[in-house]
Amino acid sequence: MPFCQVDGAEIFYEDSGGNGVPILFSHGLLWSGEMFAAQVAALRQTHRCITYDHRGQGRSPDSRTPFDMEQLAADALTLIRTLSLPPCHFVGLSMGGFVGMRLAARHPELLRSLTLIETAADREPRMNIPKYRMLAFLARLFGYRMLVPPIMKIMFAPSFLHDPNRQDQRRQMEHHLAKLRDAATRAALESVISRQPIEHELSRIRIPTLVLHGTDDAAIVPHRAQQMAAAILGSKLVMIPRAGHTSTVEEPAAINAALCAFVQSLSDSQPA
Repeated sequence: MPFCQVDGAEIFYEDSGGNGVPILFSHGLLWSGEMFAAQVAALRQTHRCITYDHRGQGRSPDSRTPFDMEQLAADALTLIRTLSLPPCHFVGLSMGGFVGMRLAARHPELLRSLTLIETAADREPRMNIPKYRMLAFLARLFGYRMLVPPIMKIMFAPSFLHDPNRQDQRRQMEHHLAKLRDAATRAALESVISRQPIEHELSRIRIPTLVLHGTDDAAIVPHRAQQMAAAILGSKLVMIPRAGHTSTVEEPAAINAALCAFVQSLSDSQPA
């Protein structure tokens, strides 16, 4: 399995290969690069698609050192340079979006575009922090299996949770959550809830930016994404009906349509 050595950790990644313009996908908290399976399937014929698992999540080993959101951004920076991706399209969901905004504001020469999905530029709302820390405390005592139902309600919209035709898909998501590693997940959660806001840097993002957000997202409510999009010059905001905090899984057709049109428009606009 391919791993990239970064500062104090190994990062697992998957690379479709090919000669197309690279697209790097950065996943949300608790998940892995597999949450972009539908997007990779839609784009791999025309683009080199790379997914990776943040340190301590998915198939990446636990970090040997403490880390925060700045370190996760540095990890992505190392991966981009190690795999010779610049300039690449960057697609980040939630935590992946926190990373993407930092890269776009500080290293615009490395990116062709930025797609932000279910993410925001402000700090974690105070009312969320005790709730998430309590979930982490309970997980430490009893494991994640008992916490799967409340986590699913945070991550997915009611339309996905109650659709009888998606029972098998829900079971896959539940199985993934039940197997989360406690210490590594707590470290990742703390990096998210203690992150510093990046609103003051959004004016520095001048690359083409697409913002996709689920209308039923309970983890990052839509108005926070709307504020972020308004602060990024020339960004395009597309709301995804019936989606919660994991729209790449919940409404893959809508995400694929918006994302494919976005990257294709940039390809068409580039000189031959």
